[in-house]
Amino acid sequence: MPADFPDRYGRDVLSSGPPAHHRRRPAAREVPAQRDLVVEEAATGFTGAVTRVEKIAGELVVELEDGRGVRRTFPLGPGFMIDGRPVVLTRAIARSATAPARRRSASGSVYVQGAKARTARASRIWVEGTHDAELVQKVWGHDLRIEGIVVEQLEGADNLVERVQEFGPAPGRRLGILVDHLVTGSKESRIAAEVLALPGARGNVTVLGHPYVDVWQAVKPARVGIRQWPHVPKGTDIKVGTLAALGWPHADKADIGLGWKRILATVRSYADVEPTLSGRIEELIDFVTVDRS
Repeated sequence: MPADFPDRYGRDVLSSGPPAHHRRRPAAREVPAQRDLVVEEAATGFTGAVTRVEKIAGELVVELEDGRGVRRTFPLGPGFMIDGRPVVLTRAIARSATAPARRRSASGSVYVQGAKARTARASRIWVEGTHDAELVQKVWGHDLRIEGIVVEQLEGADNLVERVQEFGPAPGRRLGILVDHLVTGSKESRIAAEVLALPGARGNVTVLGHPYVDVWQAVKPARVGIRQWPHVPKGTDIKVGTLAALGWPHADKADIGLGWKRILATVRSYADVEPTLSGRIEELIDFVTVDRS
């Protein structure tokens, strides 16, 4: 991750102060360690689903199982994160035999069974390309349908200023924009600054991003069985270089498409996505849905 990227849940890199829509980071909250709850152990980055809580040598521990079936135990209590936010795991109280389990969506929100999609809002979320849109839909699709949010593709950020002008942002017609490689001094950061200076943009447009050259790298590398994403030399297409380093077919667009499908298939929930992306998607959803008038 580039050293100049801001904290992974917080401020817009282009803002001079905390944005009006940004929520103050909450203190660690207590969460019962229910079976199948997905958490991240902050010190090691190990992410997995809770399999059990037991007492070992007089100490309560929680066992987590990751997507490859690897199990590890950690002391029950503080030091865990859910969706990038600190939590304190507590021993779950036995559920009543008549109480139904609360189903969770891939984003970690409560799944609303049988809910119909809300009529689309005038506000929109824009992402750079097809792969960004597919990843967002897979993890946050349920939330987007419930909230009536349409995600649209930009096919790159080069024409972003013109697109925003055509859209005509206004109160009740907000734009939340996600761009790749939004780090200090990048082309994307300069374009974002131009967008935020447009008439009508203040309070109605936010531009957020992640530090990766491509959204592929926002998927945790462990999901495809590697410790970190390969370094691709400058001048080599990031997707082609990544597939080549993984030993996967990479000769043409069809290979690239299949490679992405293979990566996307490993994503089960927000826990398989880096907080540098998931935190910003949550913030964009908040921005285009919460009435701040």
